[in-house]
Amino acid sequence: MENAVFLNSAKLNFDNKLNFSALAQLTTFTKYDESSDQEIIERVKDQTIIITKELPLGKDLISQFPPSVKLICEAGYNNIDIIAAREKNITVCNVPGYSTEAVAHLVITYILNFSSSLIQRQIMIRQKNFDNFTKHVELPHFEVQNKTLGVIGGSGAIGRAVIKIALVLGMNILVFSRTPKPADNPNVHFVSLEELLKQSDFVTLHCPLTPDTLHLIDKNRVKLMKPSAYIINTSRGAIIKETDLIEALQNRIIAGAALDVQDPEPPEPTNPLFEMENVIVTPHIGWRRFESRQRLIDLMTLNIEAFIRGELINIVN
Repeated sequence: MENAVFLNSAKLNFDNKLNFSALAQLTTFTKYDESSDQEIIERVKDQTIIITKELPLGKDLISQFPPSVKLICEAGYNNIDIIAAREKNITVCNVPGYSTEAVAHLVITYILNFSSSLIQRQIMIRQKNFDNFTKHVELPHFEVQNKTLGVIGGSGAIGRAVIKIALVLGMNILVFSRTPKPADNPNVHFVSLEELLKQSDFVTLHCPLTPDTLHLIDKNRVKLMKPSAYIINTSRGAIIKETDLIEALQNRIIAGAALDVQDPEPPEPTNPLFEMENVIVTPHIGWRRFESRQRLIDLMTLNIEAFIRGELINIVN
C-alpha cells in the first residue's frame, strides 16, 4: 500500500466527525491536526501521497520533499507552488465541486438577510433597543423577486448554482463571464462588467483569484453600483480591494456587503468591517458544512484511488 499523510486534518475535521475509513483502507494513512514547516519536512519522509487543506506549500518547502512524494491532493491549489511541484515530478490534483451547493446556499442566505435587515434587527435587540417593536423603524425590508442579481463568474459551477436558486426566487440575472455561454432562460443576460455593476441590486463574486481578477472590484468599480446595492464575496478576498470597499461602505456609496472571505484572511481584529452594521463578515464558512467536508474527503479518496491505479484525474499541474 502507498503511504499517505494528511498534514493538517483539523482544518477539515475540527469537530472530529469526519470518516476517513476509506482512505485508511486504501493507503497506509497517517493524519496530523496541523503541521509547521519544519514538521512538514519530517512528516513527508517515506510518504508517496500528501493531503492538505489550504496549507501553504511554497517552492522552498517543496524543494525539500523526498523523491518518494509523487502526489499532493488538495481541495484547491492557490496555496501550492504547482510549478515547483512539477519540477520535482510531483503531481498536484484538486477537488472541484465539493462545496458548490453549500456556497450557493450561503450567497442566497446573505441576500435574504439583507432584504429583511435581520442582522440590524438582532443588533438592536442586543443593544436593548426595542424601537423596532414599538415604532416604524425604517430599516431596509423588501422582496427579492424582480430584483436584479449580478453574478461575476456566472459560468462556473457555484455561479450557476446561485443562478438556479435565484431564478426560483423570481430574480432577474445579469452575468459577467470571460467565457459567456448562451442563456437558456429569458431572465438571464450576459453583459459587460460595467453594465452588471450599474444595474444590479446584488452583486456576487464567483471567479478565481488570478492576476486579472486581483482587485477586480476597486474604488472606481464600486462607484458604478447603485447606492441601494449590496456586494457579496464568497470567492477570494483579494478580488475586492478591501480598503476601497471599506471607504465606500463608510461613505454609504453602496448599501452593504457580505464577506465570507477577506484580504488578509483572517482579518485583523481591528478591521473596520467588524464594526459596520451594514456588513456581514463570516469566517470562510461557505465550504465548512459537515456534508461538504465529508464529500471532500470522499472525493480526495477517489483522486488517490485513481492515482494508485495509474490514472490521473483532476490534475492542475
